[in-house]
Amino acid sequence: MSSWTRWHGPAMARLWGFCWLVVGFWRAALACPASCRCSASRIWCSDPSPGIVAFPRLEPNSADPENITEIYIANQKRLEIINEDDVEAYAGLKNLTIVDSGLKFVAHKAFLKNSNLQHINFTRNKLTSLSRKHFRHLDLSELILVGNPFTCSCDIMWIKTLQETKSSPETQDLYCLNESSKNIPLANLQIPNCGLPSANLAAPNLTVEEGKSITLSCSVAGDPVPNLYWDVGNLVSKHMNETSHTQGSLRITNISSDDSGKQISCVAENLVGEDQDSVNLTVHFAPTITFLESPTSDHHWCIPFTVKGNPKPALQWFYNGAILNESKYICTKIHVTNHTEYHGCLQLDNPTHMNNGDYKLVAKNEYGKDEKQISAHFMGWPGIDDGANPNYPDVIYEDYGTAANDIGDTTNRSNEIPSTDVADKSGREHLSVYAVVVIASVVGFCLLVMLFLLKLARHSKFGMKGPASVISNDDDSASPLHHISNGSNTPSSSEGGPDAVIIGMTKIPVIENPQYFGITNSQLKPDTWPRGSPKTA
Repeated sequence: MSSWTRWHGPAMARLWGFCWLVVGFWRAALACPASCRCSASRIWCSDPSPGIVAFPRLEPNSADPENITEIYIANQKRLEIINEDDVEAYAGLKNLTIVDSGLKFVAHKAFLKNSNLQHINFTRNKLTSLSRKHFRHLDLSELILVGNPFTCSCDIMWIKTLQETKSSPETQDLYCLNESSKNIPLANLQIPNCGLPSANLAAPNLTVEEGKSITLSCSVAGDPVPNLYWDVGNLVSKHMNETSHTQGSLRITNISSDDSGKQISCVAENLVGEDQDSVNLTVHFAPTITFLESPTSDHHWCIPFTVKGNPKPALQWFYNGAILNESKYICTKIHVTNHTEYHGCLQLDNPTHMNNGDYKLVAKNEYGKDEKQISAHFMGWPGIDDGANPNYPDVIYEDYGTAANDIGDTTNRSNEIPSTDVADKSGREHLSVYAVVVIASVVGFCLLVMLFLLKLARHSKFGMKGPASVISNDDDSASPLHHISNGSNTPSSSEGGPDAVIIGMTKIPVIENPQYFGITNSQLKPDTWPRGSPKTA
């Protein structure tokens, strides 16, 4: 049982994977021509016997030829031609090497579909001529042609020009055979009437308004006489060209704003090489707001927009119909500029419910204007649930609505447009009011408690009873000064009269106010007055 589990677990999966790998290599090997070996990304043919007579091709049911990145061929004396369709299946090919073989001819369009080619090595073959048209569409970093019996002619002068213009300091020792079968260094080759062509584009002012038409003219010169063609790239506008010998014209009609900034080239090409003259097309058009969305929150709140226009349009924001005066708390930011397209946002720093409402963007230049509007809701009103007040813009209009719609209106309406700094100040004022109310409540409560405690302490003090000397007659027992301690060590109680208070060793006479104690019918005793003091009637 344990052996069954072992062979039906991960071990069995690894075994099946290995088997499929072996089968894959076996199928690839079967698909390879004789004298070649193949893998998933490489083909190499170096066995001279029996050798190959044609460029190697994989069988239709073999591995995907687009995955082949390198082809290496050596010692194949019977391989003489590369046809137009021999290499097209290897779209991912980067390195092509054919050395010590019998290669004599390469078709003009042999590498037309191999745009990934970077390295080509044709060392020690039988090439007598090679056209630059094979390679002009390729971005080659290396082309090695050493050891080929080139014939000295204008057809190979492009190789000399290529060597002279290469940025690499390494040069190849290339030779060609002249009419006397003598090897001439290619660097010293001089061929009469064989030079680079020239192109001259006679263009008017290429600043044109959208929807208009324009005609470009070009002339070329050179010996051999060059061919003329136009390179318009991905021009959107309708266009047509006419060519007669060394003169050509290009007519562009109903020019689209999408073509602003694009390059148009006139190209002259002959056996030696090519030359081109180019101009940039500038299209003026009215602004268009292609994108305006509701605000999003990141580091700041942002109302994103995209505006196209040339010349660059002026941007103006309106808030609930009034011009929005920008500040450091609310301002327009352009993040990306793509020739005539501007991507940015209206940035708001900590907006509140005071900033809810309708925001309109107006873009304007000398060719026209465009406008779009969105509604923004940053937060609900205090104490009101967001969903309970769906018509919040109507509430704002009553306080902040204005009638200014013209972009040229520069009236200062900053008092009518609540920017985020005003909202911040309002929030701070509300917070201050709340703090003052709370502090006042606490202080008031503390004062009430203190008053209550003082009143309670007074009643407790005046209500004490104990052995005290009587400082008034019996009918004055209601007085709060009725009971005062009368110790034995005090001065004689006869001094100062019976209505005196003893404090320390001193006896002080006391006058009671009948109004204060609520006694209206009693009279003050005459002996309570100090000696020598006048008595009132």
